[in-house]
Amino acid sequence: MSPAVLFALFIVCLFVSIPVASSVTIASLAPSFFSSQFTVISFIRNAVEGVNSFSLLAIPMFILSGIVMSRGGVSKKLFEFFTYFIGKVPGGMPCAVIVTCLFYGAISGSAPATVAAVGSMTIPVLLNLGYKREFTVATVCVAGSLGVIIPPSIPMVLYCMANSEASVGRMFTAGIVPGFLIAGCLMVYAVFYCLKFGEDKEKINAEVGTLREKGFVKVFITSFWALLSPVIILGSIYGGIASPTEAATISVFYALIVGLFIYRTLKVKDIPAILKESVQTYGPLLFVLGSAAAFAKVLALMQVPVMICTWITTTFQSKFLILLIVNVFLFLVGMVMDGGPAILLLTPILWPIVKAIGINEIHFGINMIVNLAIGFVTPPIGINLFVASRVGELPVMVVAKNVMPYIALFIVALILIVVFPQISLCLL
Repeated sequence: MSPAVLFALFIVCLFVSIPVASSVTIASLAPSFFSSQFTVISFIRNAVEGVNSFSLLAIPMFILSGIVMSRGGVSKKLFEFFTYFIGKVPGGMPCAVIVTCLFYGAISGSAPATVAAVGSMTIPVLLNLGYKREFTVATVCVAGSLGVIIPPSIPMVLYCMANSEASVGRMFTAGIVPGFLIAGCLMVYAVFYCLKFGEDKEKINAEVGTLREKGFVKVFITSFWALLSPVIILGSIYGGIASPTEAATISVFYALIVGLFIYRTLKVKDIPAILKESVQTYGPLLFVLGSAAAFAKVLALMQVPVMICTWITTTFQSKFLILLIVNVFLFLVGMVMDGGPAILLLTPILWPIVKAIGINEIHFGINMIVNLAIGFVTPPIGINLFVASRVGELPVMVVAKNVMPYIALFIVALILIVVFPQISLCLL
């Protein structure tokens, strides 16, 4: 069975709306009908080996931690803290939403989770302050993508699973500066929009004034435990106290303690529902992980990565042109495929290509994740669009239309990250 037929089968399965995990499984099993080298037993073995990884335990733990934090009202505490300082400046309220997404991403590690948690709380507030629904929902939708760039990031863990040369800890460190760069670009448009179309300063001043009447000390104390969350998670990793997986477990216990005993926004009876939601979130991903690992093994046995690497490096001599082709390809893939499966399937194919032209494995990982993060907000498959549409009560295509200016600045940030590797590597 030729690689072209294998990929054609996979694409056909996707286009007829077969779930990604099932599509990958079908493509992985297809060669077994033509060669004894590929068997059902080997597929099962490779799938099990693919998920039998200590580092992958970080994913369900970060998912669980993010859900607990969401139910515990952590996003509200973060938003109030940032609103206290920048709420009255031009574009301050939308910028506070973006910064909240930035910090909440350091808790959840997931873009859709960030949109859901921050959006459900901030969208009603901004609507009451007179901001247009389309602009407000678009802001949350795009800012939610910061959840996969700011560490800890679930896609970063998946990338390190697919590329054994990359370290989760180094990937987490490399994501900090690009995350702040992208957040800064998004805030530039938010401020521009507010200066162009105006804001209801009377309502904003009243909202921020009520918050400031509490005083800085009270606002800081109530927000302190929320602000401490990313410090504990990342500090334990960078301080050498815990591995990313252990830090993810610590974050779960910390989230439970804060929600149950400090903020008291959670009750013991809420825990079964939280566990159920986390299983429902991680379960489908687990099937994708296993089938993608098996599919990657099939591609390796068929020498697909070697063939593609050889063709590209012999056809295109310019390092810049090869990087451009790879990034455009990732951008297009992000439009039609979820980021997790795309990382698992494409990393074994693309990494040998960029490695051959001297690209650092961490730099390439950040490029890939930022590229696919844009895919979260681009139709037709952009998950953030559907989450924001549901939370903000707007049609998906209306949301997609209003995120375009943000996407343009997101792409500007991506170009800077690709052209200047030190943006990703300066903290390593």
